[in-house]
Amino acid sequence: MDTTITSSSVFETAITSLPLIARGKVRDIYAVDEQHMLIVTTDRLSAFDVIMPTPIPQKGVILTQVANFWFGLLQDVIPNHLSDKTLDDLPLTAAEKATLQGRSIIVKRLRPLPVEAIVRGYLIGSGWKDYQQTGAVCGITLPTGLQMADRLPEPIFTPSSKAEVGEHDINISFAQMQEKIGAALAEQVRSVSIELYNRAAAYALERGIIIADTKFEFGLDANDQLVLIDEILTPDSSRFWPADQYQPGISPPSFDKQFVRDYLETLDWGKVAPGPELPAEIMQKTAAKYREVADLLMK
Repeated sequence: MDTTITSSSVFETAITSLPLIARGKVRDIYAVDEQHMLIVTTDRLSAFDVIMPTPIPQKGVILTQVANFWFGLLQDVIPNHLSDKTLDDLPLTAAEKATLQGRSIIVKRLRPLPVEAIVRGYLIGSGWKDYQQTGAVCGITLPTGLQMADRLPEPIFTPSSKAEVGEHDINISFAQMQEKIGAALAEQVRSVSIELYNRAAAYALERGIIIADTKFEFGLDANDQLVLIDEILTPDSSRFWPADQYQPGISPPSFDKQFVRDYLETLDWGKVAPGPELPAEIMQKTAAKYREVADLLMK
């Protein structure tokens, strides 16, 4: 795999031959036809739910490669949204095709579920704060005496409701998730999410990476079958730690955008848009973190 960082970056796309459906924090989504969409992963980076004005060079290419790798590795667990269409099937100009190369996928149009499926294997982040206050994470009671970053006795499933761009997702209970999508479907989402996490965590650990937590998103096809969508197990949707530097009681160093969050925490910035420009050093170090984890996972 070649994830060489170049000076080129794509902050926002403008594909004139396809209708724009939406711009997310990182992805631009275009309509292909009634059954398919084009998803473009840009080099935008969001932190604290604010899109930073500084892109991370080639970040979108790396995220796309990593997600596609996992989709292939885990396709026996659950079907995913990838289609067999390529950029050659689209009415693109040469310049548009060059921009999209390596950072886009054509996927099946599905009905997305209004929840995010979060699996936590370690006690960190908002889960650690929750545990300190209540002895539980999202209502799931845990053993007493756990330290920051401790491995949990078993992975826990803590869903959230999906928020609009710029808004914070809201943690919900499993019972609330059942009310939103139905009991049987909620059970399936929880079971599949934990299986995906366990498979991925075991694979990553063999390559020196701890997956502390991650999120999945799902949709339904025309036959109401569950399908894995969006991105999976990337440094944007997961917390990756180097296994050789892990120890409970401290927040481990991270392969993900925590590096940017830590820098932003040093600024006098209110965590509202617009975000501050990132210095070149922070931008390049962040790009190197994305590249490093991709190389470790896919070697």
